[in-house]
Amino acid sequence: MTFVTVGGLRTYQARPTTGRGGHGMLLLPMITGIGEQLRAWADELAERGITALVWDPFDGRSTDNSSREELSELLRGLDDDEVLRDQTTLLDHLFGELECGSAGVIGWCLGGRFALLLAAREHRLASVTAFHPTVPSRLAANHSYDAIADAAAITAPVMVVYPSADTVVPVADFEALQTSLQSRPTGATISQFFPGADHGFSDRSRHDKEVNADAFRLSWPVALAFVEASGG
Repeated sequence: MTFVTVGGLRTYQARPTTGRGGHGMLLLPMITGIGEQLRAWADELAERGITALVWDPFDGRSTDNSSREELSELLRGLDDDEVLRDQTTLLDHLFGELECGSAGVIGWCLGGRFALLLAAREHRLASVTAFHPTVPSRLAANHSYDAIADAAAITAPVMVVYPSADTVVPVADFEALQTSLQSRPTGATISQFFPGADHGFSDRSRHDKEVNADAFRLSWPVALAFVEASGG
C-alpha cells in the first residue's frame, strides 16, 4: 500500500499479498481526493485479493491537506478529455504492468460520473460501480460529455447507488440514468435507492446523520460482492 507514479500520474496502489495478476479495480475518488478514507477502501479491496489503483484528481491535494472549498475550486478546473486519457493510462497499467486478468471501475460523486464516462468508452471493464454519481442533466461549464446519455454505451454490468435527498442530482436525473442504462442490449443494471440519504453519503463526515450511515452500511457490502462476482 503506497503512492506510486504511473505514466507521470500520482496514484495510490494497494496490492494483495499474492502480488500481480488476478482482478483489479480502478478507484475514482470523490471531492476528498486520495484522502484517508479512499486509501482505506483500496486497502480493503487488496485484503480481499483485488489489486486497487486510485486515480488522483488533484495531484496530491486531498482532505488530508486541503479544505473542501479549495478542492471544489480544483474540481472546476478538471477537463473531461484529459481526465479520461489519464484514467485510460491507469487502466492500461492494471492490465499491463500489474498483469490483472480483469478490471473494473468504482467511483464516488465526481468519480462516479467519470466511472460511467470511462466505461462507455472502455469495453475492457468487467464492472462499473457508481456511488451517488454527480450526473445532473444540466452540464457544468467544464463538462464536455453527458454521462446520462453516454451510459447507454456501457457494455459491462453496472451498479448505481442513489440517495433521494441528493441536492446535486435531482431524482428525475437519476431516473433518466436508469432509463439510459436499461436501454442497453447487454450489461446488467443494479440500482440501489436510499430515501432520505444525502449526496456523498459514503463520506464518513456525513455519518453523523443516521440515514447516511445506514445507507453506506447497507450499500458497501453489496458493492464489494458485486465487484467480486464480476471479477472475471
